[in-house]
Amino acid sequence: MPIGVNIAKARELQKERFRQVRKPLLDALDIEYQRADEAGDASKKTEVATKKQALRDVTNNSTLNAASSATDIRAVWDTDVLGARPAEHT
Repeated sequence: MPIGVNIAKARELQKERFRQVRKPLLDALDIEYQRADEAGDASKKTEVATKKQALRDVTNNSTLNAASSATDIRAVWDTDVLGARPAEHT
């Protein structure tokens, strides 16, 4: 009997990968936001806030939520928000 993949667990693992990648991105945007705030640059603050929200929303990915195989789950990566996919450990 073949061993199956726990799809729900695989989705959560992929979301954790998203979280690991987004953490330093959010930290950098926090600094950008503070600098824009200090400069009184409202448009920059709005731009940064939009980027931060996209990073927060990355774990609520409809493609990931609909994925039904481990291969499909691994394929989900939002390069527009997270940037290039980091090398995976083998």
